[in-house]
Amino acid sequence: MRDDPPPGAVDRVSAHVEAFNAAVSDGDWADFARRFTVDAVMRFPQLPVPDAVGREAIAAAYSRQPPTDTMIAATVRSVGDRDEVDFTWSAGGAGTMLLTWAGEQVHALDIRFA
Repeated sequence: MRDDPPPGAVDRVSAHVEAFNAAVSDGDWADFARRFTVDAVMRFPQLPVPDAVGREAIAAAYSRQPPTDTMIAATVRSVGDRDEVDFTWSAGGAGTMLLTWAGEQVHALDIRFA
């Protein structure tokens, strides 16, 4: 990861990506969803899907349509409790995640595809 993000940002992003990749491999989206606050929001602004609001809704959304590709974080840009992460998929393609943190948990996740 590049762009000299503040201390701790790379660690929290790396942990999130590792947990996502583990869930892709083992299908345990409930465990992955525990990384989110109880009232977290997950959005896909480019897709015609409703926002997933709440940890349980996030787990259910991933369980209904589980991703099949793992991701690699390429660049992290951070300001305070918000990280913008450029990533690539293992099968090709790229995107950007916007993560807003509440302590060590994700409070909001916006995912855009390139």
